[in-house]
Amino acid sequence: MSAEATNPEAHPEARPELRRRSRSRLDLRRIGRAALLGPPSRDRLPDAIGHVAEAHRAHHPDADLSILRRAYLLAETSHRGQMRKSGEPYITHPLAVTLILAELGAETTTLTASLLHDTVEDTEVTLEQVREEFGDEVCFIVDGVTKVEKIDYGAAAEPETFRKMLVATGNDVRVMSIKLADRLHNMRTLGVMRPDKQARIAKVTRDVLIPLAERLGVQALKTELEDLVFAILHPEEYEQTRALIAAHAGENDPLPAIADSVRAVLRDAGITAEVVVRPRHFVSVHRISRKRGELRGSDFGRILVLVGENADCYGVLGELHTCFTPVVSEFKDFIAVPKFNLYQSLHTAVATPDGHVAEVIVRTRQMHRVAEAGVVALGNPYTTGEPADCDEERVDPTRPGWLSRLLDWQQSAPDPDTFWTVLRAELAQDREVTVFAVDGVAAAPRTLTLPGGASCIDAAYAQYGEAAHGCIGARVNGRLTSLSSRLSDGDTVQLLLSHDSSSGPAADWLEHATTPAARIAIGSWLATHPDDAASTTTAARAPLSVVGARGGSGNAVADLPNAHVRLAGCCTPVPPDAVAGFVVRGGAVTVHRVQCPAVAQMRAVGRTSVAVHWRDTADCRVTLLAESFGRPHLLADLTEAIAREGVEVVSATVEPPVEQRVRHTYTLQLPDAAGLPALMRAMRDVPGVYDVSRA
Repeated sequence: MSAEATNPEAHPEARPELRRRSRSRLDLRRIGRAALLGPPSRDRLPDAIGHVAEAHRAHHPDADLSILRRAYLLAETSHRGQMRKSGEPYITHPLAVTLILAELGAETTTLTASLLHDTVEDTEVTLEQVREEFGDEVCFIVDGVTKVEKIDYGAAAEPETFRKMLVATGNDVRVMSIKLADRLHNMRTLGVMRPDKQARIAKVTRDVLIPLAERLGVQALKTELEDLVFAILHPEEYEQTRALIAAHAGENDPLPAIADSVRAVLRDAGITAEVVVRPRHFVSVHRISRKRGELRGSDFGRILVLVGENADCYGVLGELHTCFTPVVSEFKDFIAVPKFNLYQSLHTAVATPDGHVAEVIVRTRQMHRVAEAGVVALGNPYTTGEPADCDEERVDPTRPGWLSRLLDWQQSAPDPDTFWTVLRAELAQDREVTVFAVDGVAAAPRTLTLPGGASCIDAAYAQYGEAAHGCIGARVNGRLTSLSSRLSDGDTVQLLLSHDSSSGPAADWLEHATTPAARIAIGSWLATHPDDAASTTTAARAPLSVVGARGGSGNAVADLPNAHVRLAGCCTPVPPDAVAGFVVRGGAVTVHRVQCPAVAQMRAVGRTSVAVHWRDTADCRVTLLAESFGRPHLLADLTEAIAREGVEVVSATVEPPVEQRVRHTYTLQLPDAAGLPALMRAMRDVPGVYDVSRA
C-alpha cells in the first residue's frame, strides 16, 4: 500500500483543519540530512528542532529551550548511523514524535523525554546517564516508555503487552502520551512495511491504542489514528469516503454561509466569539454516510464557536436557539456533565430558513485545548517537589477513574486471555457515573466512579474488594433495592454486608456485574467454591404460609344498615387512619385507607361510596411487611417478638429468599391500635430485620 493510501493527511482537501498557516509541514528528509551532518555549534538551537521550538513557544512563551537543545544533541549523537526502514536517519522519528506533542501543548519535561524515548532502548545511553543529565522526572518517563517499547507486539504477546503498558501509564500519564505520539508517527510511515504487518499493527492500534487515546481525551491523535487504521483495514471504503469528500470540495458548501450568519447573530448580541468550520475527518464522514445514507452538504463538517467564559457558552446557545430553529434531540450539555475524558462542550444543531441543518459545538478556548489534547494539556501533574525514583510507583493526581479501575483489576486477572477480554470490554465503555457510598459510620461518603450501567454489585466490589462476597443488600437513595439495580449519576448507595464470614456471591451475580474487578472476583470465588455456589442459587418454591383464625370488620362501622364490613387486605387500615368504604358484590362494604390506590380505581368504575367510621373500641387488624436477611430461626424470633407485644397472628407468609433477603407478611390482630408503633419497633429490633412497614 502506498504512503498516500495509508495517510489521510496526504489529502489536504480532506483535513484542512490540520494545515498550519504559521509554518510549513515538517520535512523529515531535510531533518535527516541535518542529523547526518552532525550537531551545530553549542551556542545556538539546532536547526533540526526549529519546528519543535516554534510549536512549543506557541503554547509556552517563557519555556527554557536549553534542555531541549541538550536532549536533541544527546539523541542525535547516540542515534547517529541508525536508519529507519524508510531509509531516513533514525533521529527523524523522535523529532517527529516530539513535534506532535509540542503542537498539542506538552510541557518541556514531556518533550525532553520524547526526544530521548528510544535512546536507552536502542543506543548505549543508560538510565543513569539520563538521570544525571536531565533529572529524575525525565528519567522516570524515559524508563516507563522504554519498558513499553521492549515488549514484543506479536499476537500472542498482546495481552501482556498492554498489561505492562497500563502499569506504565498509571505511574505517569505522560508515558502514554509519548507512546500514542510514537504510534501516530509509525502509522504515518507504515507504507514501507509488508501488508500483513501493516494490518496487524493497525488492528492493535484500533483495539487498544485508539480507545486509550479516547479515554485520555487526546482527540487530535485519536482522530488521525482512526483515519490511518481505516485506510489500512478498509481500503475500499476509505477510497469511497475520500471520493465523497473530494466531490464535496467542488460543490457549494452551505457551512461557510451558516457560519457567517452565526457570526452576525453573535455580533449583534454583543458576544465576542470565534466561529470556524471544522471539516469532519474520514471516519466521521464514513459513519455519517452509513447512518444517513445520502449525505447533505452540511454533513461534511460542523461549526465550532469559541468563547472566553463558561457563561458565554450558554449565551451563545440562547442566541442560536432564538435566531435559528433548534433540533432539540441533538442538544447535549457536556459542560454541566463532562465526559469521563475531561471533554466539555455544548452540542446542538440548528436549521436555517433555507432548510440546511448544521451541527454546532460551543466551548471556551480552554475547553477546546483540553478537548484536542486531553491529559497532554494538563502540563506536569507532579508538583510536590519530591524527587521521583525510577523504580517506585507514584500516584498521579490527574489519573482518571477508569484508569485506576484498570490498574486495580489487572493485578487480579487470572490469565492473559481473561485480561485481554475484559480490557477490550472496559475500553468499549464510553460513559461513567459517579455515586456516593456510605457505610453508616463514616461522616463523609466515599466517591466511587463506575462505568455507565454499573450495578450495586459493581459498587460493592469497588468499595470493599473481596469483602463484597458477603454483600446481601443495598439501599439506593435511602430505599432498599436489589443488588442487580443499575446506578445513576449522583446516586447515594449504602451496601449491606453479612456478618457470616462464609457468605459468598450467587452465580447470577455475574449476569449483573459489569466491572472487570467484580467479574474477576466473583468468577474466582465461584471457581473455588462450586458446592457453595450451587447452594446460593435458590430454586423457586411456594411461599410458606401460616394461617390462623380470620376476623372480619375489626372495629370499622359503615353507615349502611345490616351491611357486612371488611377491612381491605391491600392497605389494612387501622384507627385513626382516614378511611373510605365502597359497596362490592354481595352488598358487602370494603374499607380502604384513603391513600390506597384502590380508592381511585373504585371511584373510576363507579362503585358506590359509603361513609365509614371507627368504633370506640381500640382493637384493630393490620398487615405488616418485614424485610430481613435470611438466617436460621428468624421466623421463630419474629413470631416471639410479636407475641411479647400481646398481638395475635391471623396469618403469616414467608417468601422464598432472593439474594439472601427474605420478606415476611403478617396479618395481625392488635388489642389496641395505639400499640402499633411499639410493635413495629419490636419487630425491627429482631436481629437480621432491616425494615418493617405497613402493607
